[in-house]
Amino acid sequence: MSFEWKGRIDNEDGPSAERWHQRVQASHKAESPTLALLGFQTDEGVARNKGRVGAKNGPNALRAAAANLPINQALNLRDDGDIEVEGTDLESAQVKVAEWVTNKLTRNEFPIVMGGGHEIAYASYLGWRRWAKQQRSLGIINLDAHLDLRKPNPTGSSGTPFYQIAQSIQQDGGQFKYWVLGVSEVANTAALFQRAEDLNVQLTYDNQLNLGEPPELASQLVDFCNAVDDIYLTIDLDVLQAAFMPAVSAPAAGGLSLAMVERIISTVMRSGKVRLADLAELNPEYDIDSIGSKTAARVLYRISRYL
Repeated sequence: MSFEWKGRIDNEDGPSAERWHQRVQASHKAESPTLALLGFQTDEGVARNKGRVGAKNGPNALRAAAANLPINQALNLRDDGDIEVEGTDLESAQVKVAEWVTNKLTRNEFPIVMGGGHEIAYASYLGWRRWAKQQRSLGIINLDAHLDLRKPNPTGSSGTPFYQIAQSIQQDGGQFKYWVLGVSEVANTAALFQRAEDLNVQLTYDNQLNLGEPPELASQLVDFCNAVDDIYLTIDLDVLQAAFMPAVSAPAAGGLSLAMVERIISTVMRSGKVRLADLAELNPEYDIDSIGSKTAARVLYRISRYL
């Protein structure tokens, strides 16, 4: 189903008062948008992971919340619509998302996929992999309460993407460089933490960040980005405190503040290494007064400010 971008128009202030819904419409046929959006409308990955379904409606909820965001920079926007899962065939839909990501990267556009569950991460990675042709190194920065390192059983889900990515990178002879920020100790099993250790995953716990930004964090993020050719930034919205983000399958009992998430995003985006991003798990069925959707839109805006 196509989405109609609409929102407030302040004609009295001229072009400097433009909002996202106006720029999306104006640049829909632009050959080289700065930012390209794609919705991944599915609950299949979350259902396979035994989560609360409803994220298939996340892309349109995010669009509606983003429609009135201000245009505060030279930014061309294009919405390429949605990819939906037919029945339970998640894997075919992931291939379609990957093809879209490859196309955007080839055209030097910045792709952002809006979920849907976090299984979008495997699709985004596959798109980068096809574009990079084993000629570039990748670092993955994931803001997430969960490690998402489950093994497919027997198929992938919203809980397996980074294990699947690790297997792919290792098969290609590369190094799996994966940093999860906002990890909740109580939301992951000992088996998952052991797998993270075996894969040399870098972890920063939510309680470390809730005490204030560690003084070395910014420099560590810069070093991580500088050590690779490209950064893939992926955000599972359940990393946020439930007060900011009630609209997810697994709301956080702890979680990060929105301010902390924005600071991390800003540091990573300023590196100039981020090639692609996605926002996962927005579930409007559990939203309260659109708080979650508005928070997700603000996260999307923070990413866009550095393009």
